[in-house]
Amino acid sequence: MNTVIVYDTQFGNTEEVVQAIAETLHNYGQVRTVRVEHTHPLYLDRVDLLILGCPTQKRNATLHMLSLLDYIPPASLSHLAVACFDTRLDQPQWLVGSAAERMTRKLGKKDISRLLPPESFLVEGMHGPLKEGELGRAKIWAGMLHEQVEIGQGAWG
Repeated sequence: MNTVIVYDTQFGNTEEVVQAIAETLHNYGQVRTVRVEHTHPLYLDRVDLLILGCPTQKRNATLHMLSLLDYIPPASLSHLAVACFDTRLDQPQWLVGSAAERMTRKLGKKDISRLLPPESFLVEGMHGPLKEGELGRAKIWAGMLHEQVEIGQGAWG
């Protein structure tokens, strides 16, 4: 399985989650992590799984991530399994929003299906750190993504 994780980070919390996800997915194949401002153009040839992640800011994804989502042609994503995650404050989602939800909706408007529901990893304060156990949850989520790609290989590959 060939995975690309495109992410944005402000205080390093999202990058920690990316590293935990990448560590798990390395067990199943190649993983490339790319910070979002270095993605234009984004090459997705021979990629099976694209993961997008960023912190939630003002109830939305970061400007870099939103720009990338506007830039990516839907045809380049049609053959991929795609999943989104965010890092956000440990408060009710209705109060703080979810970048992952926003990214998933934006992809849905391009007729791109998600692999799993969007996931949020929680931070204790505006600057972090991640709540205890969140990196473990990220590894579990990565394993679930791998399982779903394996199940759906005919649909995406």
